[in-house]
Amino acid sequence: MPELPEVETVRRGLTALVKEAIIEKVDLPYPKAVTSDLKAFQQEPVGRTIEAIERRGKYLLFRLSGNETIVSHLRMEGQYSVEPKGSTPHKHTEVIFTLKDDRVLFYNDTRRFGRMTLVKTGDEMTQVSGLKDLGPEPTEETLSLDYMKEIFKKSKRLIKPFLLDQSNIAGLGNIYTDEVLWQTRIHPETTTDKISSQKIRELRENIINEIARATKHHGTTVHSFSNVFGEVGKFQNELDVYGRAGLPCRRCETPLKKIKVAQRGTTFCPKCQKKK
Repeated sequence: MPELPEVETVRRGLTALVKEAIIEKVDLPYPKAVTSDLKAFQQEPVGRTIEAIERRGKYLLFRLSGNETIVSHLRMEGQYSVEPKGSTPHKHTEVIFTLKDDRVLFYNDTRRFGRMTLVKTGDEMTQVSGLKDLGPEPTEETLSLDYMKEIFKKSKRLIKPFLLDQSNIAGLGNIYTDEVLWQTRIHPETTTDKISSQKIRELRENIINEIARATKHHGTTVHSFSNVFGEVGKFQNELDVYGRAGLPCRRCETPLKKIKVAQRGTTFCPKCQKKK
């Protein structure tokens, strides 16, 4: 699933390509991709300008003129592509936005898990359940140390699923959670109440820095992620643990181990990340 750096990379690409474009027509080859009223989704955006593309956690928000917003979640393998008008839709194209400048914006999804919904701008927090429950963004300004200490103290969950829970911190997924736990030397099965204040401080810094670094490298391509220009991410070349099970730890050379934590494949170093 694309995580925050990948979704932010898509957002920036879409901003460069379709901001200020006017929607001429909306087609739905796969109507199940839309969770709001289908007729309204096809009719309301017509003639409206894409004024901005914003992001909250892993959600994209297409801000349209006329006080309307299309909320898009890529889920596992959703992708956007911008192509000349008249281009043949892809095998898994689900939504087609024809633009007035002789281009089309395709939403393609091989797994068909991604979803879109049309709402009045400002209503997305109440109309889209996943949005209203999101925790703070992992930035220096929004993710405070006091907040992290408070939520860690209140919980006794395992740290791996705790970080994956978008209501705690927005945007983290399997890849970057494994990475920041390795960087902070925390075993993925440690309960949050057993993590010291110093470790929470280090973890916060690592989360902020890792997300910023991954975004700078245009995200991570493990299976099929590519941006709107068809380019893959580059951060997979920087990963320390994810996808490296059985290979030596970059710190101590102990073979990395892969286990399941809360049904998610989890890679860690058994020496650097000792279970308490």
